[in-house]
Amino acid sequence: MKILFVCLGNICRSPMAEFVMKKMVKEAGLEARFEIASAATSDEELGNPVYPPAKRKLAENGIGCAGKTARQMTRADYDYYDAIIAMDHNNLRGIKAIIGEDVDGKVSLLMDHTGNPHDVADPWFTGNFDATWEDVTLGCAALLKEYAEF
Repeated sequence: MKILFVCLGNICRSPMAEFVMKKMVKEAGLEARFEIASAATSDEELGNPVYPPAKRKLAENGIGCAGKTARQMTRADYDYYDAIIAMDHNNLRGIKAIIGEDVDGKVSLLMDHTGNPHDVADPWFTGNFDATWEDVTLGCAALLKEYAEF
């Protein structure tokens, strides 16, 4: 199962989801069955590392993200990945601008996989990395449960 998490800049939410999901998959002993990455809809942060407060939030929870730099999603990613998981409705619009129509039904919102669908707030703007962490961990746990049998 190849999963691509997507947000605006690929420096906060999507890398948090990428590394949280990688940890959950590893702890479940399912590493061989998953490939997990993240990307941006914009080119604003290309090449930049994970935003320091997001990196700190990951580190607080025993998760490293060394070497991760922002990259922009491409049309080829749509063909490569089995699931493309957006953090909010603006990201969905950005993804559609890159890929066109989601003819294979691969694109969804992270929190739509939980019992509480909503956008994952962008901590770059809110400053609330705790709320983003909670949403990301809940969303990733729901994805793991859903995709564990893939």
